[in-house]
Amino acid sequence: MCGIVGFTGRRQAAPVLLNGLSKLEYRGYDSAGIAVREGKKETQIVKAKGRLKALSEKTNAGETPKGCCGIGHTRWATHGQPSEANAHPHVSDDGAVIAVHNGIIENYAELKEKLLKNGYEFYSQTDTEVAVKLIDYYAKKYKGGPVDALSRFMMRVRGSYALAVLFNEFPDEIYVARKDSPMIIGVADGETYLASDVPAILEYTRSVYYIGNTEIARLKKGEATFYNIDREEIEKKPVTIAWDAEAAEKGGYEHFMIKEIHEQPKAVADTVRSVVKDGKIDLSGLGISESTIKDLTQVWFVACGSAYHASATAQYVMENLAKLPSRVELASEFRYRDPLLTENTLVVIVSQSGETADSLAALREAKRAGAKTLAVVNIVGSSIAREADGVFYTLAGPEIAVATTKAYATQLAAGYLLSVEFARIRGTVSAEEYARLIGEIAALPEKIGRVLEDKERIQWFANKLAGAKDMFFIGRGMDYMTALEGSLKMKEISYVHSEAYAAGELKHGTISLIEEGTPVICVTTGRRLFEKTVNNMAEVKSRGGYLMGLTAYGNYAIEDVADFTVYIPKTDELFSTSVAVVPLQLLSYYVSVARGLDVDKPRNLAKSVTVE
Repeated sequence: MCGIVGFTGRRQAAPVLLNGLSKLEYRGYDSAGIAVREGKKETQIVKAKGRLKALSEKTNAGETPKGCCGIGHTRWATHGQPSEANAHPHVSDDGAVIAVHNGIIENYAELKEKLLKNGYEFYSQTDTEVAVKLIDYYAKKYKGGPVDALSRFMMRVRGSYALAVLFNEFPDEIYVARKDSPMIIGVADGETYLASDVPAILEYTRSVYYIGNTEIARLKKGEATFYNIDREEIEKKPVTIAWDAEAAEKGGYEHFMIKEIHEQPKAVADTVRSVVKDGKIDLSGLGISESTIKDLTQVWFVACGSAYHASATAQYVMENLAKLPSRVELASEFRYRDPLLTENTLVVIVSQSGETADSLAALREAKRAGAKTLAVVNIVGSSIAREADGVFYTLAGPEIAVATTKAYATQLAAGYLLSVEFARIRGTVSAEEYARLIGEIAALPEKIGRVLEDKERIQWFANKLAGAKDMFFIGRGMDYMTALEGSLKMKEISYVHSEAYAAGELKHGTISLIEEGTPVICVTTGRRLFEKTVNNMAEVKSRGGYLMGLTAYGNYAIEDVADFTVYIPKTDELFSTSVAVVPLQLLSYYVSVARGLDVDKPRNLAKSVTVE
């Protein structure tokens, strides 16, 4: 949620800030603003409600703010409605301190009362204005400089924050403080960049520093100095981001989402190749020993949104292959239900960004309980990656569309690979079966590519569904896992009310919702449950449902009941979701396009949910 950029260097800051903010639009926002300064001259602040285009037009209507140092922000409303007054940057009463902020200050009401008693006035409804004025209060009271003021601020507030702060007394410098919200810093060619996510600075540098939790940074032109909360200087080494700038661009596609759907074969292949060497899975780099895996008594997969659906699939595969009791839990519920964990429990935290607030909190709860922890994340150096005992990096590259596709695909692949290797280590699969399973996983990219060749037919069918108000997805076993993700994709980008159900549950109440013409997407890719699911489809058909069947080549009996059928290559049932989900991603995308919606930036949603 929200986006932060900052720059100090030799060139004009405003174009760099606006360009950086444009790369963070996918995070979700309702207003934007920048603050630019030139030496000790008065800082110029420009803010606008709505899309970034409104801010760009506002800066171009007058003279673009001049100066080589500045900060910028895209806001997703938490405290206070979307408005220009509530937009960032926020400023202290006398303009001495200016800041932008991601996160939530939980005790802002208490702090605001304290500041009011000390003569401060407030013009917005935001917790960020409270943060800015508390920093100003400490700077004036103790006169210890920016690092001292930020340290005192951090010891006083409760909540999460990534702060970028300008102090009038320290021109050409930006100060940063972080707790539980992502922030990266890049240095190149005598200039310094700041952002809440990698794409904002990729075209300028791929060498970045990750500022740690409860740490402070002082940014000067071409220089970054780091401090702990006790104001002691600490050393950091830069990390090289493997992505290139072109990976974060549309590359000729109309939307990022359709581009990322087409990038799935490569993303899955890269992720598989990262651990499969000479026909064997090598997890030695994950930080989890074979003896630990042998001693495990249970596995918990913990995640949110699509990552939860990938985890539900991994749970099914892990139990089937490794015979290891597994369960999947929503991260937002995990730490509030007193989970039964032991030292022989492995908690796998799945998150694209590695910064998801609920998932990070769940990781910390698991560690407090003494469980082993493993992160499955896409971002090198992210908070979850740093704090887990081990980490499996998926290689999806930058994912810009809010609705995940290729990152989800790589999470599925990671779950398969973990399950197969755990099975080998625990002796629950033969050497022949182990080799066959690896071959099935390695074949997934090519099969996904074949599904993409059928996109025109899916687009044709999607146009027929553009006016739908309700939609249902059904399936059994692994196909139910696929239906869950397909339904989520449909509702989040097309705004069609959509639900997924296990097909066998239809007659237990859900079938009463079927009316004449109600679209029902039926996923049945395996042979074992094919006939049962087709019978469920017939029940829906007899009540007026409009059916799309999704099945594997060879299951042609589905055409007796389906109004439209999509075929996918035959795949081992355990890994079928990777192939079967692709038509559902395409279906959701084309329905959204047909409805004239903003596919990449659906309303009310953000790419990375970094607050609870």
